[in-house]
Amino acid sequence: MMEIQLAKKAIVIGATSGIGRGLAELLAQNGYQVGITGRREKNLIEIKQTNPQNFFIKTFDVQNTGDSIVKLDELILEMGGLDLLVYSSGIGCENRELDFGIELDTINTNAVGFTNIATHVFNYFKRQEFGQIACISSVAGFRGNPFFPAYAATKAYLQNYTESLRIKSKKEKCGVRITDLRAGFIKTGHVDESKMFWEISVETATKLMLKAIQKKKEVAYIKKRWWFIMIMMRLMPRWIYDKVPF
Repeated sequence: MMEIQLAKKAIVIGATSGIGRGLAELLAQNGYQVGITGRREKNLIEIKQTNPQNFFIKTFDVQNTGDSIVKLDELILEMGGLDLLVYSSGIGCENRELDFGIELDTINTNAVGFTNIATHVFNYFKRQEFGQIACISSVAGFRGNPFFPAYAATKAYLQNYTESLRIKSKKEKCGVRITDLRAGFIKTGHVDESKMFWEISVETATKLMLKAIQKKKEVAYIKKRWWFIMIMMRLMPRWIYDKVPF
């Protein structure tokens, strides 16, 4: 009797635009059933209409931690399970005036929202004894940034938290794979391109991310050349780093 191969099931948190949308569409093109979430329901419906059989939608804001878990569980139930969770939801606002509201918004999305969903899904995968969590962090998490303080800090948080989950999974032998996707500059339209270098398109970025996810890499730099920048920044003395013009 021929064995029936079931499609893998993935959920992308923050899929209404940019990297999240690009990755969700790429996953669907590669045979995944994909749950897509975000605050803008109109965008989610638009994406679903491009491939009605492969997309499932659920509208919620990751800052609403209680509602997020309820809606996430509903989505998993509708899809009939989950193999991969991608956390793409993120805010990166320049904040030269150090407005607390901007900082709090960034922290609630990038750190609190992620932790809420990641812990819930980690325990779900632990119970089923397999699964993968992929988080899109950033090379901005290597050091502090005076113009994007909360963004740099929360991306460092993501890197350390995903590392913690990876070690926890190995020690407990629970079969949960963790992938930290450390992105460089990507042309999403959210950052002034005159301030960018080594920038790549969303299409190129998402292809590299999917490749890293499928290979179950623990850490992947998007692109690899950012690893050298990371080494340089880590080794740079504070007195020199403090003079960087950003």
